[in-house]
Amino acid sequence: MSFPPWSYFSGSAVFHYLGPAFAVLLFARIEPLGVAGLRIWSAALVLALWRRPWRAFRRLDREGRRTVLVWGAVLAVMNAAFYMAIARLPLGTVAAIEFLPVIALAALGARTARNLAALAAAVGGVYVLTDVRLEGEPMGFAFAFVNAALFAVYIVVAHRAAGRTGAAGGIDGLAAAMVVAAVVSIPVAGAQMVPALTDPVALAAGFGVGLCSSVIPYVLDQFAMARLARATYALMTALLPAIAVLVGVAVLAQVPSPAEAVGVGLVILGVAVHRESRGDAMAPVVRVEEAGDKTGSAVRD
Repeated sequence: MSFPPWSYFSGSAVFHYLGPAFAVLLFARIEPLGVAGLRIWSAALVLALWRRPWRAFRRLDREGRRTVLVWGAVLAVMNAAFYMAIARLPLGTVAAIEFLPVIALAALGARTARNLAALAAAVGGVYVLTDVRLEGEPMGFAFAFVNAALFAVYIVVAHRAAGRTGAAGGIDGLAAAMVVAAVVSIPVAGAQMVPALTDPVALAAGFGVGLCSSVIPYVLDQFAMARLARATYALMTALLPAIAVLVGVAVLAQVPSPAEAVGVGLVILGVAVHRESRGDAMAPVVRVEEAGDKTGSAVRD
């Protein structure tokens, strides 16, 4: 059965922030870094059992292995910073800040008046958000900006992986990188994960967060990118900060103030206004190999 492309994106977007929202509720039982570790390890376990990424890893050359190792390290530290941020700031605020370097990278790639205006709107939105809350939660913003910077690095590394042989990209590459992230997360979050090992409720909840935050959205992203042109996919990402705000309201009762709503709105406007070059706009982002290919990897069109 075939679903429309937007349905994959919508599912990914909802789960991308639904998982962290449930993680915030789990903070009452486990420290934020412990929850981040549970997310990474549960996702790594599911993806490893499903894809057996060590087979794809063996086929990689030195450059491909280096890419997967960096990808995994970025995933580990980025997730840790993200959870430290949402422990201190509303989910919608962190989501809005997360998009600033993404828009900056896009604007540098296509220097047009429209894209500069998009960047200005996003910067203005983040300024409003930081001006509202910086006095009370400076560490929250510090972690949010670290997460945002690493999110931009993640995009660059994942793009490089997808541009190489299929084994380094797609779901197989993601699975290999997630296993690496699990190893890297041990010194970062290992100590805070220990209490969950004797708490069946926290352990089950952490596993659920991993499925919702990493496995489901990342896999759905592969299907969405295979069916949407770059410009269409980029335009749809404008919905993500808004979805984060709605999830924060529904799950965490984090109702934004008028100023926060304006800040998030400016970031959404910046993402929506940005346009990629015409050549990029006409091509799908990623083409997932047909089901007949048992590796399930992805290649660039």
